[in-house]
Amino acid sequence: MAITQKTHLFRIHVFLFLALLPLKITASQATAEAEVLLKWKNSLISSSTLNSSWSLTNIGNLCNWTGIACDTTGKVSVINLSERELEGRLPNLSNNYFDGNISSEIGGLTELQYLSFYNNYLIGTIPYQNTNLQKLWYLDLGSNYLQSPDWSKFSGMPLLTRLSFNYNDLSPEFPGFVTDCWNLTYLDLSKNHLTGAIPELLFSNLGKLVFLNLTSNLFQGPLSSNISRLPKLQDLRLRKNRFSGPIPEQIGLLSDLQILDLQENALNSTIPSELGFCTNLTFLALATNSLSGTIPLSFTDLNKLSDLALAVNLLSGEISLYFMTNWTDLISLQVQENNFTGIIPPEIGLLEKLNYLFLCGNEFHGSIPSEMGNLKELLRLDLSRNQLSGPIPSVEWNLTKLTIVRLYDNQLTGTIPPQIGNLTSLTDLELSINKLHGELPETLSLLSKLERLSVLDNNFSGTIPTDFGKNSPNLQYVHFSNNSFSGELPPGLCSGFALKNLTADGDNNFTGPLPDCLRNCTGLTRVRLDRNQFTGDISIAFGVDGNKISGEIPVELGKLSQLRYLSLDNDELNGQIPVELENLRHLFNLSLSGNHLTGDIPKFIGNLTDLNYLNLAGNNFSGRIPNELGNCERLLSSNLGNNNLSGEIPPELGNLLALQIFLDLSSNSLSGTIPPDLGKLNSLENLNLSHNHLTGIIPSLSGMISLNSSDFSYTDLTGQIQTADVFTIYTGDSGLCGDAEGLSPCSSSTPSRKSKNKTKIVFSIVIPFSGLSFLVFAIGAILRGATQCYGEEIQSIEKDQSAIPMIWERLKWCLFFLLNVE
Repeated sequence: MAITQKTHLFRIHVFLFLALLPLKITASQATAEAEVLLKWKNSLISSSTLNSSWSLTNIGNLCNWTGIACDTTGKVSVINLSERELEGRLPNLSNNYFDGNISSEIGGLTELQYLSFYNNYLIGTIPYQNTNLQKLWYLDLGSNYLQSPDWSKFSGMPLLTRLSFNYNDLSPEFPGFVTDCWNLTYLDLSKNHLTGAIPELLFSNLGKLVFLNLTSNLFQGPLSSNISRLPKLQDLRLRKNRFSGPIPEQIGLLSDLQILDLQENALNSTIPSELGFCTNLTFLALATNSLSGTIPLSFTDLNKLSDLALAVNLLSGEISLYFMTNWTDLISLQVQENNFTGIIPPEIGLLEKLNYLFLCGNEFHGSIPSEMGNLKELLRLDLSRNQLSGPIPSVEWNLTKLTIVRLYDNQLTGTIPPQIGNLTSLTDLELSINKLHGELPETLSLLSKLERLSVLDNNFSGTIPTDFGKNSPNLQYVHFSNNSFSGELPPGLCSGFALKNLTADGDNNFTGPLPDCLRNCTGLTRVRLDRNQFTGDISIAFGVDGNKISGEIPVELGKLSQLRYLSLDNDELNGQIPVELENLRHLFNLSLSGNHLTGDIPKFIGNLTDLNYLNLAGNNFSGRIPNELGNCERLLSSNLGNNNLSGEIPPELGNLLALQIFLDLSSNSLSGTIPPDLGKLNSLENLNLSHNHLTGIIPSLSGMISLNSSDFSYTDLTGQIQTADVFTIYTGDSGLCGDAEGLSPCSSSTPSRKSKNKTKIVFSIVIPFSGLSFLVFAIGAILRGATQCYGEEIQSIEKDQSAIPMIWERLKWCLFFLLNVE
């Protein structure tokens, strides 16, 4: 009896021991897993978002740590630390962490199924040991700064269904282990630096893929016809790579495809009609390739399309009305920058869900269909750079959700009606280069969100609405040029001080003072108000030429640090160039000619290294030409003529190797010899050193291989001159002699300079002013160029420079250009 009781008690103890044993093992494993994770946390540079739950004092509560979840046995199965601002390196979670610092009994987080470190600041390579986590089905390391490891050490992960390494620094080859992850349905390797072709094993092994994103890499070569071996694919994104050749017609076999993005590659075929078989497509983007031909008629079957982007290709033909009748779910239609022809079909009015309509940069003709008035949801409309004619339909001004309207560079006629005031959401209105006429309506002043208004190159007349700009604090770009406007600019034009660009030059006749608010527009980069009748003191308002502006150059201009173009020609300015202009380090053009400016040419001009055009002619500058001018190595044209400059020509001017249009130092009091360094200016076409006190012989200019004309007249130069093939003027140079026409023969004792040039013609002729007019017309015709569909301003700064050179300000130079004398 006693033995039986002892046996029974023993069995109870054994049972209890065995029952408690798994709990002890589980607790031991949980502690080890917590220590692994804490070891990694402590290695991070930044981990403040892993709050106090990640601590030694809370090891027993691991399953409630931030971003941690456990399975039913208490082992870690989920680590989700997405967007935690973590900074450091990725952990090795599959084996002992930190080279065996944790006991080998742990064996890693073997039950881990879900792992995400998405959108942190993790660096270094991806540990290959993590591919030993064979129960993982979700792995997201996207949006970090991770680099490629040795992919050959990685093993396949047979249970993995979702893999994302997007937005890292992976390069160069495709991660080979991916093709051994046979159950993948989602693969995102976008925004890396991967190159080469897509491995064929991807198509043969990953037949379960539903989502494939390789956008923004360097993949190249043709698209494989084996794409059809991914029959479950719904979302295919290959945008912004270097794929070339045709779009494989086998894509048409992907009947489940909903999103196809092949934009920004080098595909150069026609669009295969088989794409029309992908009737589940909602998003189709083939823009920015070299695709040609017409839109296949099979596209009429794509009646689920919401976004269609075919822009920037070589597509042609007409837009069929049948497309419009079947694409009634379209939200975005972008076919700009192609060669489409014909009319805009009136059936476009059926696209009542449309938000974005871009047809610009094609050859559409005819009128804008009034049926566009049905597009009540339209936000952006761009029909610019076509051949559209007739008036703008009045119904268009009732599309109250419009934010952008671009109709420039067409042949539109008529007026802008008062209903423009209905477009209260409008930020961008561009109507330039048309045949519109009449006055701008007062209701234009009601557009409180307006940022850009461009009506240049039309036939508008009358005054600008008095309150224009007063209610538009974000107004940045205003272009009135080349119309017949009159009166004063509105005082509230720049009331929000946001103005960056203002042009009103050309055939207008504006009068009165400039708006006081101009001086507070510190973001100004361009102002053109020349050829008007503005009056006042430039210290109150600035930025114009060819008017009657007086006073000194305001130091406030130095605050416009982004200014690229400063033209104050032919005004009544006096005083010195303020030192504050040294802050204009992005200045492309500095033109202050035809004023009464005095003092030295400041040395800081040598710091304006972006200068292409410098014109200080026709002032009262004195002193020496600063040596620092030789630092402006991008200078194309320099005119310092008609001043009171003295001293020698600095040899540093020979460093201006980009100098091309002309170098004019004429009509000063320069002395000394001509520095031989000028012979290095091998791009210079025109040189004028006339009307100075230069002495000595003319040095060899044989290195100036582009020189077309030169003027050494009325100097004190001496020596023998031989014939040259450059148009040269020596009038009034009694010290020169030679066998060239117009010079006295040299005596045997006259110093000479050898020359390999063959012919020279000497002229002192006055050319009628009509010749100069013809020259200006010819230059203007050459410089008029096409603008882009995304026109922010019709003419670039660079194109406007052409009007600056005055060709020595002597009419006799016109003969060279008009007669092409050799």
